[in-house]
Amino acid sequence: MSRAETKKTVLVAGAANLILAVTKLIAGTLAGSAAMLAEGAHSVGDTLNELFLLTSLRRSARPPDRRHPFGYGNERYFWSLLAAFGIFVAGAGYSIFEGILTITGRGHGGEQVWLAFAVLGLAAVLEGGSWIRAYTQARREVRDSDRDLMEHVRHTPDITFKAALFEDSAAMVGLALAAAGLTLRELTGSSFWDGLASILIGLLLVVVAFTLGRDSRSLLIGQAADPADQRAIRDEINSTPGVDGISELLTMHFGPDDLLVAAKVHFSDDISADEAEDIAGEIDGRLRDRLPIVRHVFLDPTQEESGPRRPTPGPDPVEQAPDPIRKG
Repeated sequence: MSRAETKKTVLVAGAANLILAVTKLIAGTLAGSAAMLAEGAHSVGDTLNELFLLTSLRRSARPPDRRHPFGYGNERYFWSLLAAFGIFVAGAGYSIFEGILTITGRGHGGEQVWLAFAVLGLAAVLEGGSWIRAYTQARREVRDSDRDLMEHVRHTPDITFKAALFEDSAAMVGLALAAAGLTLRELTGSSFWDGLASILIGLLLVVVAFTLGRDSRSLLIGQAADPADQRAIRDEINSTPGVDGISELLTMHFGPDDLLVAAKVHFSDDISADEAEDIAGEIDGRLRDRLPIVRHVFLDPTQEESGPRRPTPGPDPVEQAPDPIRKG
């Protein structure tokens, strides 16, 4: 469900950006507006980024194989990292450069200002529709959870959806900056405001690129489940009959819809190995029911230390650690 919704969100954003990339660049050239050219570069960068994100959705859906037994879910994070780099280079770099040229008097003028305002109006409609699509997906995903919207956006491992939402949000703010800069240029006769708007658009894209790049990096190198999910996992394991406690819990995302759970579990002393196997199976099922993103469960049965050991004469005995019980 999440993958399908994210794909629709990315497709809507990509279609809007492709149309606007052409119209903004034409309008910016005819109007001689650095802010409009910056917005055009922004849309070009966003269009390329949507292609990266669509590629990530397709490649990450491949099933596990011998070389990648946990699947290809982390490809979502690799391609999102490339998208963040694209925003920084194609969008932010060009916008700041064009703004500096305009402020220093080396920009170029134009007469078709009305066309720039018309394109800004069209962009507001298209970008607004794309943003509403991303916002609707976010609201739908938090409807049955205890999180608020901002918390969900901060903690979601679906970096592809987050990239689309951030790009659309930055686009809406960028349109307001471009409109303000162009309006002030026409009212004052000074290109300074147009150049300043272009620089501010570039700085906005720097923030977006840094945020997405940081989140992609964190997930790519192996990020744990968020604290709420970890608490839910602990609750399910601890509440299972035959379990006395957990000494260690490790989790890691292999994509937005794939979570690995590994835990050292204290089983009751009076249960047999076969009973421990049955309990492990029950834990596996309970975790998958409560958190559908759990795909792999590894349980290591351990014993709680009841007190200090007595010294044993002779050479130290070699203790064989029990094999972990694997589920999933």
